[in-house]
Amino acid sequence: METQLSSFSHVSEQPALLIPVAEGDGIGPEIMSATLAILKAADPKLDFKKVTVGLKAYESGLMSGIGDDTWDAIKTHNVILKGPITTPQGGGYKSVNVTLRKTLGLYANLRPCVSYHPYVSALQPKMDVVIIRENEEDTYAGIEHRQSAEVYQCLKLITRPGCERIVRYAFEYARAHGRKKVTCMSKDNIMKLTDGLFHKVFDDIALQYPEIENNHMIIDIGTARIASRPTDFDVVVTLNLYGDILSDVAAEVAGSIGLAGSSNIGHDCAMFEAVHGSAPDIAGLDIANPSGLLLSSVMMLVHLGRAKPASHIHNAWLKVLEEGLHTADIYKPGISRKKLGTRAFAEAIIERLGQTPEKIAAVEYPEYEPVSLIHPEVNTAASSTVNKTLMGVDVFLNWDDYGRDPEVLGSNLKTLAGPEFHLALITNRGVKVWPNGNPQTLRTDHWRCRFPLAESHSDSRAISMLLMRLADAGFDAVKTENLYEFDGVRGYSQAQGE
Repeated sequence: METQLSSFSHVSEQPALLIPVAEGDGIGPEIMSATLAILKAADPKLDFKKVTVGLKAYESGLMSGIGDDTWDAIKTHNVILKGPITTPQGGGYKSVNVTLRKTLGLYANLRPCVSYHPYVSALQPKMDVVIIRENEEDTYAGIEHRQSAEVYQCLKLITRPGCERIVRYAFEYARAHGRKKVTCMSKDNIMKLTDGLFHKVFDDIALQYPEIENNHMIIDIGTARIASRPTDFDVVVTLNLYGDILSDVAAEVAGSIGLAGSSNIGHDCAMFEAVHGSAPDIAGLDIANPSGLLLSSVMMLVHLGRAKPASHIHNAWLKVLEEGLHTADIYKPGISRKKLGTRAFAEAIIERLGQTPEKIAAVEYPEYEPVSLIHPEVNTAASSTVNKTLMGVDVFLNWDDYGRDPEVLGSNLKTLAGPEFHLALITNRGVKVWPNGNPQTLRTDHWRCRFPLAESHSDSRAISMLLMRLADAGFDAVKTENLYEFDGVRGYSQAQGE
């Protein structure tokens, strides 16, 4: 975007810095142009290198949507500012966002959700909540399988190091930014092992931050309370899928998801992006709001130790909002004074660099983010001392014979269990159907069959022998899960109805 205004001069000298930028798709080029103009005006020592991400990369045959120039630039400069991306539907195309986060180890997703009432209409005018989302694990590992004609599977992977890293990041963020409370949200009343681990790690680490209040909530009521009583929260830390949903809810009730910025932080590099999508229906119309990407770039400047230009940009943006100069998405008669296009909105911010809002609280960022926010401690020593004991195996069968009668299946499997195992139970969709199942339970063609090891057998090779017997009898074993105890504690779930 061209502007006739001179570069903002009321900023301390900064070293020159090159930042890779991916314009993105849809409205991406417009809002990126506006954002870069503001960044350059506030911090003249910044320069930008465009890299290939999104539709252009997909169209060139890159299924990941990321060009080699992007990987090279990130490796060199350890940062990227990215516009919204469109992922083509079908055809095996991978999400650019997920690929970048996981490949680069960007484990912490930070999304501040703040209301700017009364200048921006908001369902919750007092909201000021920071959502910290684990960014690499959970169902976003993208490990899915079709195992039968009727059943599909998605694996939810949660690790202790991943939990420790994100939980400690949340407490360090609260400490560094003067936040008073951290809330953990999970669904450990149902997923007692995976979400249970996250909750336990949270409780353990919270003890190391006695000055910060902490509590835990089940994610469903927690999300409802974020929408209805956001002043009960300060910092929220949660798992990947929950955090994705929760941050969108929080941003929307704060005023608009179009105003929400986002940072993705790792040990060695970071990515900054708007939360919203590429909105191709309004691309090229000069009406898109660049605020989400701009606030993401403010977070980027703070991360890079350029706090003064970050503060100047944020305060100028607040002043523009306060004066009622709004883009179409947040324009409200009686609240807004003038409707501006994308370019005009950016120019209004540049004109106000060096000014502070009169009614909204001004911001002043610290000179540097603490190192602890980039390199939180992770204890991996404990896992090496765990005593792991094989207790049996769950065998998942694709079986569709004899009217799907679990009594028939159970009778056959009891014989095939052999001397090494006995058949303890059969479940269908997680519900016990044998022995003594309920005939009203819906049954598909996918059965979990639990075979505990007999006391006199502990050789893992017995599992292979069991699978051979099942195959010889014509059974299709589509998956197995070994059953272990860890230090005498059962590492596998009970069945519903067991």
